[in-house]
Amino acid sequence: MNQATTGGENTRLIVLISVVATIGGFLFGFDSGVINGTQDGLHQAFKSGEWMQGFEIASMLLGCAVGAFSAGRLSDNLGRRNVLIISAVMFLLSAIGAGAAGSSTWFIVARVVGGFAVGAASVISPAYIAEVAPARYRGRLATVQQIAIISGLTAAFLSNYLLAATAGSSTEALWGGHAAWRWMFWMQAVPSLLFLLLLLTIPESPRYLVVKRRKEDALQVLTRLFGAAGAQAKLEEIDASLSTDHHRPQLSDLKNKATGRIRPIVWVGIGLATFQQLVGINVVFYYGAVLWQAVGFSENDALLINVLSGALSIGACIVTVLLIDRIGRKPLLWVGSAGMAVSLAFVVVAFASGSLVDGHLQLPGRMGTLALVAANAYVVFFNLSWGPVMWVMLGEMFPNQIRGSALAVAGAAQWTSNFAVTVTFPILLAATGLAATYSIYLVAAVISVFFVLKYVRETKGKELEQMEG
Repeated sequence: MNQATTGGENTRLIVLISVVATIGGFLFGFDSGVINGTQDGLHQAFKSGEWMQGFEIASMLLGCAVGAFSAGRLSDNLGRRNVLIISAVMFLLSAIGAGAAGSSTWFIVARVVGGFAVGAASVISPAYIAEVAPARYRGRLATVQQIAIISGLTAAFLSNYLLAATAGSSTEALWGGHAAWRWMFWMQAVPSLLFLLLLLTIPESPRYLVVKRRKEDALQVLTRLFGAAGAQAKLEEIDASLSTDHHRPQLSDLKNKATGRIRPIVWVGIGLATFQQLVGINVVFYYGAVLWQAVGFSENDALLINVLSGALSIGACIVTVLLIDRIGRKPLLWVGSAGMAVSLAFVVVAFASGSLVDGHLQLPGRMGTLALVAANAYVVFFNLSWGPVMWVMLGEMFPNQIRGSALAVAGAAQWTSNFAVTVTFPILLAATGLAATYSIYLVAAVISVFFVLKYVRETKGKELEQMEG
């Protein structure tokens, strides 16, 4: 394979293996988004009450929290690539099982299995990319992970829309006499199998190999990535960053040995992971069809709006790819927070103007249009900033020795927050209405501006060996 830059660096190979890793992000998005549009089918099949249906939808997130927490530690023991392979197998099993489930219990089990895969992929894919990519374009490659996530979401929305349209609705029979909503889950089996096969072709992370003291294997991988001269220098740099603390990574590393307290960098990671969810983004992704039907759109129109939101998100992520290694991570975060706060304020105003008619929210005049435009502006600001940048920073901000453990804790915090927001949305919606519920997410967006400005440190252009903890 041709060396694509000076100094023997094999940019083409680095990009290719990073793209393979981002298929985990695609499946993360697909598995998260496929539930949006299947709620009617689940209700018809399992006759679940309001609380139970909320749990069916949110159950995947319990697996996500466990998967994210376990993946960091597993990747320290088994390797980044092997954990991604395990995730691919679990994605495949979940897709088959969720579509075939004959009861609410088995459906939840299948979704928890898929959630474990999502949680693991969400933290290991960006970490793997960060560990193989040079600092000068590491942010761009890691941001592709978010494009993959949104592409997966959009693919799920589009697949759901087409399957429902073909059958007549999500609850009507399609191929083989099975309802369209079951085929929505089965469609995920195709990219899951592709991910599994392609993972068998990529190398292990060289930084993991050095931590495991497999220096010869690490040198071979680094030579493929950076050429012989660059590989030796990089190996020495990685080894030097571990030379004073070259023990097996463990959770206790997250504490400062001098003070006995959790390292501040870990709290920052937890804050980034938590605020990404407290702004309410996954309410749009998981309940988008329900949300737009609540303000008067038909099921097909609501599913089509999801596709539009996904397309806008991809466009926003592409802009982030172009900017993240130029202007840095921190400016994108605080600008995104401010933009989300303003957009959410308009959403709240629009929803507050409505009134309930036969149990459905009716918005007067042009308020429905305002709600639609503001909600999509909010999605765009999220995907210009917190969507991709949070994952980029978690993959690169921690020192080599604690990366796996810190990712475990931050990833678990992210998915626990996701679960809390998702499972409480239908409860808050019933108790307080859309305007009051979205006001909570608005407050979180405002607070996140100050969190970024005060606590987040820029990582643009720094090698992973320069990260301080």
